[in-house]
Amino acid sequence: MKIEKMFSYETFIVVGVLMTIGTLLKLLGIFEFSSDWFWLLAGVGLVVEGSISHAKQKRFECKYKIITKEEYEKLMKKK
Repeated sequence: MKIEKMFSYETFIVVGVLMTIGTLLKLLGIFEFSSDWFWLLAGVGLVVEGSISHAKQKRFECKYKIITKEEYEKLMKKK
């Protein structure tokens, strides 16, 4: 399974909504749960966002060659 399919923006949005609703329910006293669950969801959200960013960076690097300033100057001198 591709990482884009497994960790999509929709997953990130769902995690954010769950965190928001859970925090609101706890603040209103409707539901009581350990803050460890909040941090677990926060960690999952970070993993999802990091995976999305990593996949996009890999696609960018495959599409464009990143060169240093010195390499650029050498290319410009040859032209």
